[in-house]
Amino acid sequence: MEKYVITGMSCAACQVRVEKAVNALKGVTECNVSLLTNSMTVEGNVLSSDIIKAVEDAGYQAALLDEESQKNDDEEVLKDKETPILKKRLIFSIVLSLILVYFSMGHKTFGFPLPPFLEGNYIAVGTIQMILCVIIMIINIRIYFSGFSGLSHKAPNADSLVALGSSASFVYSAFALGIMVLSYVKGSPEKNNLFYDELYFESAAVILTLINVGKMLEARIKGKTTNALKNLIKLVAKNAVIVDENGAEKEVEIDKVNVDDVFVVKADERIPVDGVIIEGSSSVDESSITGESIPVEKSEGSSVYAATLNTSGDIKCKATRVGKDTTLSQIITVVSDAAETKAPIGKLADKISGVFVPIVMCMSLFTIMAWLINGAGFGYALARGVAVLVISCPCALGLATPVAMMVGNGVGVKNGILYKNASILESTGKCDIVVLDKTGTITKGEPVVTDILLAQAIVDSESSQEENEAAEFEFVKLAGILESKSTRPLAKAIATYASSVCGDIDSGLDVEDFSVIPGSGLEGTIDGSVVRCGNFNYISKYANIPEEVTKKAYGFSIRGKTPLFYAKDNNFVGIIAVADTIKDDSAQAIEELKNMGIRVVMITGDNENTARAIAAKAGVNEVYAGVLPENKKEIVDQLMKEGKVIMVGDGIIDADSLDAADVGLAIGAGTEIAVESADIVLMRNSLLDVSGAVRLSKGVLDNIHQNLFWTFIYNAIAIPVAAGCLIAFFKITISPMFGAAVMSLSSFFVVSKALGLNIFDIRDASKDKKKLGKNARKKSSDDDDDDDMENEIIVSSLAKVEEINKTKTLSIEGMISAHCENTVKSALEAVEGVEEVNVSFENKTAVVKLNLDVSDEILKKAVEEKDYKVVEIN
Repeated sequence: MEKYVITGMSCAACQVRVEKAVNALKGVTECNVSLLTNSMTVEGNVLSSDIIKAVEDAGYQAALLDEESQKNDDEEVLKDKETPILKKRLIFSIVLSLILVYFSMGHKTFGFPLPPFLEGNYIAVGTIQMILCVIIMIINIRIYFSGFSGLSHKAPNADSLVALGSSASFVYSAFALGIMVLSYVKGSPEKNNLFYDELYFESAAVILTLINVGKMLEARIKGKTTNALKNLIKLVAKNAVIVDENGAEKEVEIDKVNVDDVFVVKADERIPVDGVIIEGSSSVDESSITGESIPVEKSEGSSVYAATLNTSGDIKCKATRVGKDTTLSQIITVVSDAAETKAPIGKLADKISGVFVPIVMCMSLFTIMAWLINGAGFGYALARGVAVLVISCPCALGLATPVAMMVGNGVGVKNGILYKNASILESTGKCDIVVLDKTGTITKGEPVVTDILLAQAIVDSESSQEENEAAEFEFVKLAGILESKSTRPLAKAIATYASSVCGDIDSGLDVEDFSVIPGSGLEGTIDGSVVRCGNFNYISKYANIPEEVTKKAYGFSIRGKTPLFYAKDNNFVGIIAVADTIKDDSAQAIEELKNMGIRVVMITGDNENTARAIAAKAGVNEVYAGVLPENKKEIVDQLMKEGKVIMVGDGIIDADSLDAADVGLAIGAGTEIAVESADIVLMRNSLLDVSGAVRLSKGVLDNIHQNLFWTFIYNAIAIPVAAGCLIAFFKITISPMFGAAVMSLSSFFVVSKALGLNIFDIRDASKDKKKLGKNARKKSSDDDDDDDMENEIIVSSLAKVEEINKTKTLSIEGMISAHCENTVKSALEAVEGVEEVNVSFENKTAVVKLNLDVSDEILKKAVEEKDYKVVEIN
């Protein structure tokens, strides 16, 4: 992808013209032009010289950012080169326009006095007006160059409208002044007064001045829209203090810092590059990266990041990422790239802008002709036509979307939410379903051991306390040794617990022939014995698990704990129950999403009982349990048929499902900004940022819709009024000068309103409740006992432990052979809680023996996923 700086654009029509010209080149796969930052990005296999020529042929100028500029490309693109020029031009234009208005309207309309030698000398007064007008036109010559260049390339823009209106007023006024001079020469001075009233020099000049006022205000406000990006760029350190091989400290330019260099950061200094602390401790303010205002305690081994502030003690660090690889640089790249992309709603506005200017020109010509046909003088008809040209506002139409998108992105950055492109910022607010992975998303992802249950064969009532404790010690150590070879969160919890109870579990015994059985468990050989760990179905294939143990395991699971069964040499040895706690803000975030009218779904690999217990605590009503990581994508694909889906996960294990969803959201990514599978990266590990991301997107969309509505309504009303449609009814007319002033204020209003998003509070859920108050009330009346949901599930489930239906008979259609029998049997045996299955294709039945309370829906789903139909379950 190559970046270019584009000059000469004045409105959305220019932007559309440049994009169209470059996209027409063979080899260009995508071109995005930003009117806001006057930049262009091009992807594809095409020479930069061809791209520049295409832009120039379209009537604009383009410059490729060279390697030196690329180092500071964001700074180069965001540098405000326009405002200083506009300011000088505006000051001269205002001063000269005031003098011109005094000689024209001041004298003619309000009777302001003139110097004695000019009293009654209409030709002299008119000549002075023309001279002042010409000077103002020369000062603003860029408007004419831009406007007429657009016309010559058959791509008229906003400047074309102004240039045409101003030129028409000047040419007609010059013609009228010429008639006055000719009449004087012929000895008919009485006509001078008549044609003096046909001079519109002040309109020709003041239109330019007022347009410049609008451009100046617009430029200043546009500059503020990129403040978030500018502030990030300002945080990039210029120098760093590194420690050489001799231990001496020296200050070097930031570009000179390499990976593995040791650098020093004193208190109240910003950290120059990403690194890890090798000496010292401190508190670091990471708000510039994560948006979290509370400083984070750091010590040896802790990671630190560029642009964060060391608030206390001195620290010595080793550089791990420098230059464009630092977290800050990655954030700047994401935000900058997002600013250069277009949302679908913006592309629609661009298409309208592309035809808007030609339509206005036709309407202006029609207005002039209509007034002439109606018997009006040419000067009067021309004034109405010019008013139509200058009152129309294509600029507001082109700026409504990109300004709001840029500001919205900035608000996201301040809150640790990074949208990777404008399209994602728009589509996030349109989602219907949010799918949440359980571990690390709803829960903390830091499970802990809660219960240990030894087999009765190992521990009984006759054993002494010392013997029981010794047996438990050996069991925990055995489990810890096996689990230490796995990287899954549950395994880490057990290994950590074993280390705390048994000491160094890595010494002495080792695990041979270790293997992971996906979706089932682990196995390995320890000290000559085969040790297995996993779910009930897996371990029950190798060891007999007593019924009372099964009931206790069921009790663990309905309380949100995950029971892991262990066997040694095909003998059941015990259960270790592990639980992951829900994040403090998960329930609130899920409630907020539901208040927005969003359907919330949880996916987990846990068994159904554990999953539903966690879901009840978090307030999730729809759960997919027992899902293997590779099957999450299938569920996301299925849900996408029912609406737009946001998938929330960690960006690593959930990469496929994140990539498949309409919007993939990586939560708790911290400094891993470049999560390829994610469309949105949340720097913090808080589910509230998910509801915040959706709320911000909705706020940006509302702002864009309001601005576009205002723009269309403004043009729909202003253009007919400027054309004189209300003169017959209310005697209301609009002069070209007033039209230019209103047009400038319109653009200023739209851009200012978009800038108001800077104070948008992504945590304010009150508007969600107001918007969906009716739904919230219905939910409340339908389910007054939501707060007691968890207890109800646990109580009802415990009551069923003693009443488990040992067998269920399924009537199945579609089985025609022994192969069908085996397929159905395998599908049912894979369901947790199924102990034995007997299938008969002749009787079209499957008799299932259970040792857990398995619902009919789960059994039915297992069979029908194999393309058979369950007619009845008894």
